[in-house]
Amino acid sequence: MKDTLYIVMPAYNEEANIEQVIAQWHPVCEKINAEGSEAHLVIANDGSKDKTFAIMQGLQSKYPYLKPLDKQNSGHGATVMYLYKYALNNGADYIFQTDSDGQTLPEEFWQMWENRDKFDFQIGTRGSRQDGASRVFVTKTLRLVVWLMFHVWVKDANTPFRLMRADRLQPILAVIPEDYNLTNVAVSAIAVRWHYNIGWYPITFRPRQGGVNSINMRRIFKIGLKALTDFRTINKNLR
Repeated sequence: MKDTLYIVMPAYNEEANIEQVIAQWHPVCEKINAEGSEAHLVIANDGSKDKTFAIMQGLQSKYPYLKPLDKQNSGHGATVMYLYKYALNNGADYIFQTDSDGQTLPEEFWQMWENRDKFDFQIGTRGSRQDGASRVFVTKTLRLVVWLMFHVWVKDANTPFRLMRADRLQPILAVIPEDYNLTNVAVSAIAVRWHYNIGWYPITFRPRQGGVNSINMRRIFKIGLKALTDFRTINKNLR
């Protein structure tokens, strides 16, 4: 059966990484299209202050399944939401989300694609992270916050490596605020709470492959405070 896949990535100030990341992930689209299904690589430039979008535009002739989008800056979570809705509005059967910093490996995608008929969601778990102790702390804290707010235990709620059935994702997005900072956390928590069939896969998670991480501990703290308010809104919507 022919399936339509959208690989989506947010990008902010990734001029040091973006060409290499496209070169790594575009062959996934090429292979899927060659096998008779349909795949697109959609990257949303989240108001970058560098040459990220210009680089993507210059690569379109080389990479025919690449679709660069440009938008005003709204943060990672809101950009992920924007990309999910773009994919849904353009006929996606499956949506795969990862980030554009080169931390994940395309070869680990295929185990999910081969099992797409068996699960509603397939999510990577970062058992051995290579991007710093502060990020490990945030992941563990999020796990606890999700338990307190949604009363579900999620192995790795915010992993940017997930393959989702579009028809299962769509109703989840309806209860998440538009400008939410932690979209994937909410998506994971609601999927578990609604008893979706979820596959969990250990994945490699490398240090970012270039550039500077735009999220520091101060910003993480501010995002966390807003997330608590938004969690309450989501809980009301769920009821």
